[in-house]
Amino acid sequence: MKSAAKATPAEDSAETSTQLIRDSIRVAIVERRLSPGTKLSENDVGNLFNVSRTLARAALQALSYEGLVSVAKNRGAFVAYPSPDEARQIFAARRLVEPGILREAAARITPDDISQLKQLLLEEGRLMSERGQTARRAEIKASGDFHLRLAEISGNAIMQRFMEELVARSSLVIALYGQSTVSSCGHSEHGDIIAAIEGDDLDRACRLMLHHIAHIEADLDLRERKSLGLKEAFEL
Repeated sequence: MKSAAKATPAEDSAETSTQLIRDSIRVAIVERRLSPGTKLSENDVGNLFNVSRTLARAALQALSYEGLVSVAKNRGAFVAYPSPDEARQIFAARRLVEPGILREAAARITPDDISQLKQLLLEEGRLMSERGQTARRAEIKASGDFHLRLAEISGNAIMQRFMEELVARSSLVIALYGQSTVSSCGHSEHGDIIAAIEGDDLDRACRLMLHHIAHIEADLDLRERKSLGLKEAFEL
């Protein structure tokens, strides 16, 4: 039986470039620097990252598999614009997945992990006290990092990747449908979850996580809206 052919250095380099572009665009979506519906042309992406259109296309296609980018025939790629029903499904998935991740993380967590989680909370709290768009974006990312760090502690690489997608898609939903200007992920609730883990009360930690996800979703206005024509939109 023949062994699988090893990737060439050029193939490895192309894969690394594609991953870098994909991760960079995902982070920009999480931080809400890229809004739903933003055009992502292969030329612009290629020029920005100094790569060929082929590599730019591969990165955008990978993001489309994650639900973060929509690719329309003859129109190109755009940051996804999730429907209210998709938004509900994303948060339903989080309610199913995150308590399980939390239990797995709690079984493996170390004092150093607890310290790192608390450091994330400190950074999140610091950013909440600052003003300006840059601070707001950083706060949003720090908030998502709490959930991603728990997934990392769980030791399950597949679930960690899945959570990266869910956090990014949640950010899209919040950008579209969020109603308040407060943090999309309650800072004090993160602290309560850590305290429950430290107290070895996993049932309480899971209940807090579910309440926390429900709290985020409750701030969304997911009512169906009737699309208006140009004339109707400007009628007084």
